[in-house]
Amino acid sequence: MATAMFSNVQLAEWAGREPAAVRRRVEAAERLLERVTVIPGTRIPVGLDALMGFIPVIGDLAAGAMGLYIVWEARNLGLPRWTIARMLANVGFDTMVGAVPLVGDAFDVLFRSNTKNLRLIKRHLDKHHPGTAVIDAL
Repeated sequence: MATAMFSNVQLAEWAGREPAAVRRRVEAAERLLERVTVIPGTRIPVGLDALMGFIPVIGDLAAGAMGLYIVWEARNLGLPRWTIARMLANVGFDTMVGAVPLVGDAFDVLFRSNTKNLRLIKRHLDKHHPGTAVIDAL
């Protein structure tokens, strides 16, 4: 009999609405979208956002939809409307410019809307839920 990939305790830590659980999910989504691998021979990280951009239009729309997940989590956390609007603008700008052939592919590597949005969420969580703060190692 195969063992479960996650225990019930691990699932509860990820599935909750607690700010710490939301922080972990958003960090994982950002990592997947922006830093899943490195361009060979360089130190430049890329994620699904840039890789999916190679599929004209549909790839950029799908990456934009995945970026909206982070905005949805931010809305559920109760971030101010102005911050949500800024996050939507980040995703929209990334999706629109990313849809331009060739130029958009390079842009997707340089403009990391999901990383910018993660920073906005972390700033909110650190201010309003200091217990979720994590010291990032260099």
